[in-house]
Amino acid sequence: MSNQPSPLVILAGPTASGKSGLAMALAQAFDGEVINADSMQVYRDLRILTARPSPEDEAAVPHRLYGVLDGDDVCSAARWAALAREAIRAAWAAGRLPIVTGGTGLYLEALTEGLSPVPEIPDAIRAEARARLERLGNAAFHADLAARDPEMATRLDPGNSQRLARAWEVLEATGRSLAWWQTRPPWPPPLPARRLALVLDPERQRLWAAINARFVAMVEAGAMDEVAALLARALPSDRPVMKAVGVPDLAACLRGKLDLEAAITRAQAASRQYAKRQRTWLRGRMPAHAIRRALIPGDASGPVVDGILESVRRFVKTG
Repeated sequence: MSNQPSPLVILAGPTASGKSGLAMALAQAFDGEVINADSMQVYRDLRILTARPSPEDEAAVPHRLYGVLDGDDVCSAARWAALAREAIRAAWAAGRLPIVTGGTGLYLEALTEGLSPVPEIPDAIRAEARARLERLGNAAFHADLAARDPEMATRLDPGNSQRLARAWEVLEATGRSLAWWQTRPPWPPPLPARRLALVLDPERQRLWAAINARFVAMVEAGAMDEVAALLARALPSDRPVMKAVGVPDLAACLRGKLDLEAAITRAQAASRQYAKRQRTWLRGRMPAHAIRRALIPGDASGPVVDGILESVRRFVKTG
């Protein structure tokens, strides 16, 4: 009997790269469970717009952590990692291969490396940081952060509202820079597992074309109705689901501020920018030994898929 840690497959890639279909194929081939690592697919409100697996796919093989939270909830990387650990251990207990798939880099990092042990930030401080950011605008807020915490300010893109607010709230709540907390030993420690990392990295123009086509298909499938239902809930604007790619643009269309063609064009551009950031993260932060494949988005078979299946087969057999 092997004393090796239990196996875990991590399948990462930018949006629209074909992760969900490949994860399904792997789960069917290796008696696996698909575990979501996408920060928007955890919410139940936007199945179409976040490209969650269909109900039929979710019924065909076990899927975990898809649509498990309400849009009024906030899922941090630490919270997701705790849920993912439970799902992975449940898969192992059932004798199944856990396949964690998604493109949210911080989620994957939280699972494989742990997180800096920043204390829980009080809601009032978090709300004040975001209100301040909205009042001042990103440039002025970034300048204020630079005056108090130059190390973090130099690391952050002034356009990244979420990370700016996070740096400010940590400083306010703890009196220490987020940079200091990031030097502390991670908690919880990385999950003990024998890991195989797979990264889908399609050729850029093919990925851009897939992103553009998928968003049009989303609109045709009812994404506008999803956004209308979300807006009817009047959720606070700082909820993550309100910032999902496509929501601001389709919301502007529903409010008469954009025509549909312009809304689609803007959402496609936002999705491509998101994919660009994901590709940068995946190239710089995934392990050097990760298996990288230029799968054509939408391909469910072919030599690339066959090669990936063979890599997983060898990995599973080594246990």
